Amino acid sequence: MAMMLEEKVKLIAQDLGFDDCKFTRAKEASHSQEFQKWLDENKNGDMEWMENNPERRKDPRLLLQGASTVIVLALNYFPIDKGVSNKSGIGRFAKYAWGNDYHDVIDKKLKNFAKALEELGGEQRFYVDYGPILERDFATDAGVGWNGKSTVQIHPKLGTWFFLAELVTTLDLNPDQPMPNRCGSCTKCIDCCPTDAITAPNIMDPRRCISYFTIEHKGSIPSEFREPIGDRVFGCDDCLEVCPWNRFANASKEVKFAVREFVDMPLINFLELNESDFRDLFRKSPVKRLGRERFLRNVCIAIGNSGKEKDIPHLRKALNEESELIREHAQWAIDAIKSRSSIVHK
Repeated sequence: MAMMLEEKVKLIAQDLGFDDCKFTRAKEASHSQEFQKWLDENKNGDMEWMENNPERRKDPRLLLQGASTVIVLALNYFPIDKGVSNKSGIGRFAKYAWGNDYHDVIDKKLKNFAKALEELGGEQRFYVDYGPILERDFATDAGVGWNGKSTVQIHPKLGTWFFLAELVTTLDLNPDQPMPNRCGSCTKCIDCCPTDAITAPNIMDPRRCISYFTIEHKGSIPSEFREPIGDRVFGCDDCLEVCPWNRFANASKEVKFAVREFVDMPLINFLELNESDFRDLFRKSPVKRLGRERFLRNVCIAIGNSGKEKDIPHLRKALNEESELIREHAQWAIDAIKSRSSIVHK
């Protein structure tokens, strides 16, 4: 019996290493109005790129003439936890940044996917969170999990530890069935948020989110959020880690997501990095896109929250940086450590 078109497409996805592949109709996103309201309220903060082409973001049919189907893909990135987060003096990186930049890894797979679909008669555009598409809406519609109360997509077998990617194609593929929301009465993700960024079930205010401040925010981090950042230097996994569905998650088979050496480095070592050192250390890492200045801003906060008096000389060196942003946060860190030490010595 000849293989159906849908089976051929899913086999291509499997051969490329994707962990799930589902289809849904190319149509207006189910939360397009909510997204516009979110933009109107300026909740995107410094993420100005989200204001570009909002109509195209809401409807993939505007991305490709003759678009019929959105192919939604999931790729597991869950790394084997080495326990580095529990070591004294070590900063925390979001797990998705423990390996190589997922944009580069997935983009290569999508290029190969698009070529294979061309041979099946399709024309397509592909995206991995850099394009104008409300991907979680289409992931839910296609049955690649459901949108959790933290607004993070949850997969019944991968938990919260996966990337989404999409191909908008002219191929007419029979849609898969949406998956019902399985969060039930659980509110662990809401309850654990250090900054109350999840203001209600399925409503996130990025302007209160630690991931936003440590990755997207361009300037000085407001004082009220510095202490809650704790020892985090790039992102925050709190609302992902507490999800009960993670009990089904297994380590990723993608070797390029293997844990890199910088995840184990002491915080004070990062202060010694010049521009060239920074680029070398974080080559092919999503951290590199943050830039040295903002990364050291984050490092200073993490040292201020978790450091000891012995770390103050390292912070004093940072006071000689040309960057006012680094100097400001280094001084804050020194003051935070001194304040903590004076309380201990009383």
